[in-house]
Amino acid sequence: MLETHTTHPPVLLVDDDMTCCTMMTLTLREAGVNNLHSIYDSRNVLPFIMEHGAALVLLDLFMPHLSGHELLGTIRHDYPDIKVIVISGANELNLAVDCMKLGALDYLNKPAESNRLIACVKNALRIIAMQGELSSLKRRLLGEDSLDNPAAFEAIKTRSSKMLALFKYAEVVAGTPHPVLITGETGVGKELMARAVHQISAVRGEFVSVNVAGLEDTTFSDTLFGHKRGAFTGADKAREGLIARAAGGTLFLDEIGDLEERSQIKLLRLLQEGEYYQVGSDALKRTTARIIAVTNHNLPERVEEKLFRRDLYHRLCTHEIHIPPLRERADDIPLLLEHFLNEAVQFYKNNLPSVSESGLSYLLGWSFLGNIRELKAMIFDAVARNKEGELTAQSFGGRKNGISVVSATASLNGTTAHPIDAIFGHFPTLHEVESYFINEAMRRSTGSVNTAAVMLGITRQTITNHRKKTGGAPVKTRKSKIIPMESLFEN
Repeated sequence: MLETHTTHPPVLLVDDDMTCCTMMTLTLREAGVNNLHSIYDSRNVLPFIMEHGAALVLLDLFMPHLSGHELLGTIRHDYPDIKVIVISGANELNLAVDCMKLGALDYLNKPAESNRLIACVKNALRIIAMQGELSSLKRRLLGEDSLDNPAAFEAIKTRSSKMLALFKYAEVVAGTPHPVLITGETGVGKELMARAVHQISAVRGEFVSVNVAGLEDTTFSDTLFGHKRGAFTGADKAREGLIARAAGGTLFLDEIGDLEERSQIKLLRLLQEGEYYQVGSDALKRTTARIIAVTNHNLPERVEEKLFRRDLYHRLCTHEIHIPPLRERADDIPLLLEHFLNEAVQFYKNNLPSVSESGLSYLLGWSFLGNIRELKAMIFDAVARNKEGELTAQSFGGRKNGISVVSATASLNGTTAHPIDAIFGHFPTLHEVESYFINEAMRRSTGSVNTAAVMLGITRQTITNHRKKTGGAPVKTRKSKIIPMESLFEN
């Protein structure tokens, strides 16, 4: 996408030829490059940099008072992070080589051709942005655990180290103009993460959301880009699209993996050039909206299946945030349980119930294919049905779910054998059952001994001692049979 962010330091145009500076300024602004400053007296360059800094300097070589050659050496020595592009009327190869040796990023001949100038400046700004991101990411990941913007993530209830790492990464990429792709299963909180990125980026525009799944190409174009009056039957007046509404803000594209192929081409142009056409109009419009897209699909797989454009995928995933499913961060379940219990009792005007050990163990061991959304639904349903007393495994539907799974499994296998035989292939010893349950609890708790102990209702030391004796080796089972642990207790 076009680098239209205003967060980078100034881009300086240094030339004693005022006309040349004016033409370059108009060309770059038309291309979406902003925060441009022209300096006609080379003696003012270093004082300006000392006071305001600079991201990039476009430098003429031959100027009175202080030559561009002298300025180039000083800037690269004293301010190594500032990129310099030399623009000179002297079309000499040796001069260009000397400038590159002094640290110039590129060398352009006067008068600089518009497309070459734009491409050169955009490339420099991309390099600057990437270096800044890498530096910030390294500082955060190798530094302290604290976040700069903890309030932005308050809506995401977690104590997971995996999620904390994602928050740090989100803080790094939020300030860039590049697209962000947020992936993860249904119900993991992708939109909450997108809103956090929007909030951290401190853009002034709105957070505008649109679900693009199932939209036909004409509907997609009209929704995003708007239309001109008379563009089609019923278009009695012009309409601005959501991309215009999101100017200076964030356009949130939900379910991007289901976007129609023709619409993918239009989105690709928007990301590459920052340009679009309203329906029925040949007037080119530009956007300053930042794109955040989310999907629960595996986009690389859809690319291989020819359902998603490869070039669009690579444009979208400049920065990718993959949110792990709830079953991979079981430590969050007690925290989310408390949060949703409080929400549910306020909604239903009930007393706050306690949760039994069996109830917590059941939740910790559940697969949660619907993730946080499923957990919330289970808790609200349990609170709504609860009359008094504590919430148990049965309150969360444990018995019902267990029967359903076992019945389906028995039907598929064409047998009425007890599930324990289907798991082990024989009637197991107590030692085999003990090993199976401990290993299964450790798997479901993603290696957390404390969580596994709560699930099993035993001490942490019991698990530690058992795994020391067995070396943590899993018990042999029939791998072809996928039968949940809960099914062992079906009556």
